[in-house]
Amino acid sequence: MRETVLRPEDFIAPIFVAQGEGIRQEISSMPGVYNWSLDTMDEELSQLVSLGIKAVIVFGVPHAEEKDALGTCAYDQHGIVQQAIRLIKQRYPELLVVADTCLCEFTDHGHCGVVSRTGEQAIIDNDESLKLLARTAVSQAEAGADIIAPSNMMDGFVSAIRRGLDEAGFHHIPIMSYAVKYASAYYGPFREAAQSAPQFGDRKTYQMDPANAREALREAKSDVEEGADFLMVKPGVAYLDIVRSLRDRFDVPLVVYHVSGEYAMIKAAAINGWIDEKAIVLETLLGMKRAGADLIITYYAKDAVRWMQES
Repeated sequence: MRETVLRPEDFIAPIFVAQGEGIRQEISSMPGVYNWSLDTMDEELSQLVSLGIKAVIVFGVPHAEEKDALGTCAYDQHGIVQQAIRLIKQRYPELLVVADTCLCEFTDHGHCGVVSRTGEQAIIDNDESLKLLARTAVSQAEAGADIIAPSNMMDGFVSAIRRGLDEAGFHHIPIMSYAVKYASAYYGPFREAAQSAPQFGDRKTYQMDPANAREALREAKSDVEEGADFLMVKPGVAYLDIVRSLRDRFDVPLVVYHVSGEYAMIKAAAINGWIDEKAIVLETLLGMKRAGADLIITYYAKDAVRWMQES
């Protein structure tokens, strides 16, 4: 009589791929999660495939000296993300590859778009950013990405990327839009992992106010009208009301991102012996799916599948 069931194919596993060789570096704020180089990431990928996990989402960590104001290495055909996508599709053709499409990991200022200055004030140039994001999406599709997942939250990003993909002949590549992405305090550990913290200011001018729920519906509606094939809510636990609202109103696949801060809090409490990690994780993921998620991006993907197999 159980209404909601978790399955391995419900999960998308994030993978951080760093420029360099011999890298297998644990992220201090996310025990059990690593930065991998191209020559070591097979260790992670083989485990995911053996567990029946069907998809990964790729984040790139370039050398600091490769970053610039325009995030050039985000759309370089020899960029770290593009190299990783090619290698994954070559070694594990059955694994579905989602490409995170943003500039923050590749800009020297850490913002998700092009920064311009009006006097002493720095602002994000939305329209110039869209041009570079579309170039990034096309380069990822050319490398073999199965899904483009833009996370930048620029106005009009879905239509700009859809147009860019179509003009380049990638009509068949779907867009998994980070449609409802809040300016959240839950992202801290990710910024360590991806080395993408803003060097000044914050992202509140283009990410959503955590106080707003009706705005989430407008954002999602706009993205669907622009051609989004999936909608995403990020973060997860504190925004399950938003997940349910979107599920009730839209019939496209719905994704929830169980983010780094949510992972880190559970992991820290478990290390201290304060909670039953297995029970808490499976209950949390089950709650996301019960709220309406079709897919869950989670750093607990491997552990969750192992625990499900034990049950």
